[in-house]
Amino acid sequence: EKQVERAVLVGLSCPGFNADQAADERTMDELRALAETAGAEAVAMTLQRRPAPDARTFIGEGKAEEVKALAEANDASLILFDNELSPSQMSNLEELTGRTVLDRSALILDIFAQRARTGEGKLQVELAQYQYILPRLAGMGKAMSRLGGGIGTRGPGESKLESDRRHIRSRIDKLRRDLEQVRQVRAVQRRQRKKTELPMVAIVGYTNAGKSTLLNTLTGAGIEANDRLFDTLDPTTRKKRISDTQEILLSDTVGFIRKLPHHLVSAFKATLEELAYADLLLHVVDVSDEDWQVQAETVDKVIAQLGAQDIPRLMVYNKADKCDPDVIPFFRPDEGVKISAKTGEGVDALLAAIE
Repeated sequence: EKQVERAVLVGLSCPGFNADQAADERTMDELRALAETAGAEAVAMTLQRRPAPDARTFIGEGKAEEVKALAEANDASLILFDNELSPSQMSNLEELTGRTVLDRSALILDIFAQRARTGEGKLQVELAQYQYILPRLAGMGKAMSRLGGGIGTRGPGESKLESDRRHIRSRIDKLRRDLEQVRQVRAVQRRQRKKTELPMVAIVGYTNAGKSTLLNTLTGAGIEANDRLFDTLDPTTRKKRISDTQEILLSDTVGFIRKLPHHLVSAFKATLEELAYADLLLHVVDVSDEDWQVQAETVDKVIAQLGAQDIPRLMVYNKADKCDPDVIPFFRPDEGVKISAKTGEGVDALLAAIE
């Protein structure tokens, strides 16, 4: 039976990161959800407030000792940070606490490694992992030599401290070449789709906003859609007739999240650049989440990063069945459709808006 890793969650609040206490609590709740998605049990949580991060240990040595005591008291073998740590900070914290230390980026990469199913998805995750590992190679002795596996050890780098930088760089070059071939294949597929003259509609949104559920509801795609973060990595495209005279191609995409590792965005470019070629973006928002406006802004930033900011966008306010219909706030009321992908409420209005 697989043993669940027990984890202590650590966050840092300072003027450069979050603006208020409520935002701090929400981002820590998201870290807890990420930990559970990766297969860990969050047994304790602590938040450090300071003017700026400590250069050596990120949270300061006193707080690091407090985290160590917290881990010992709760029998935790893992310490998860909500922020990105430098290689030296990670190494110093592991030495001080005697525990495996991972930052938010490593945790998200681990989840992606678990979720990747297709050859393309595995290539993209492997490239992102190697790009993350390369600058951290010298300080990752403990994490990379854990033969028993665990969070942060999946994929490349498992028990391979001896892997030198030259080997990793050559592997990165090979993966980039393979992914370039994937991009060329996608370009051919796009040209073939253009010949059919069917408009391309891409579903985008924050992770767990209900994108896959919406695709299933509209097209009967039958893809797995669970209530968990990053459930869908591999894009799915289906044909949909939205009226007597109009057919479209509807495509699902990977979800976004705050502090999404830049390695992932660059590695998944072959998949995500599909957005830049879409005729319309359906931006799915979970309006039952009190933090939905921040989530929507996060998605907007990633869309801009991918060069798709000028593509027409339709806001889809999902999970309306979980809200009081009279008090649903609208982020862009003139561009939005209120729906429930689960119950089918508002789907006809959505199809009319797409048309």
